[in-house]
Amino acid sequence: MDRQDEKEQMGVRLRRIEGQIRGIQRMIEQDRDCEAIVTQLMAARAALDRASLYVMTHHIERCLLDPDGRTNRTQLERMMAFFLRLSGGTPVVAAEETTGEADEVGGAT
Repeated sequence: MDRQDEKEQMGVRLRRIEGQIRGIQRMIEQDRDCEAIVTQLMAARAALDRASLYVMTHHIERCLLDPDGRTNRTQLERMMAFFLRLSGGTPVVAAEETTGEADEVGGAT
């Protein structure tokens, strides 16, 4: 699938989600049952999650490359943390970030 097809596919997804949100707004205006509204909110959230994963899986290579075409390690770590956050997991924090000190694994003896 080329870049233009990916954009069109994403546009279709987002317009569908936009329609879901408008439908939820109408439900609220019509004083619909809370359970029905929450069910539709959960469906919209799931659709947004799927759209996020679509973007991530179709654009990950472009997101991870630096201007020289090499994999950018910092971007890779950010992307992994983002995937974990998106999936509801908690990113693992490196020892350096929690203690302010560099990890000594493999250091001088």
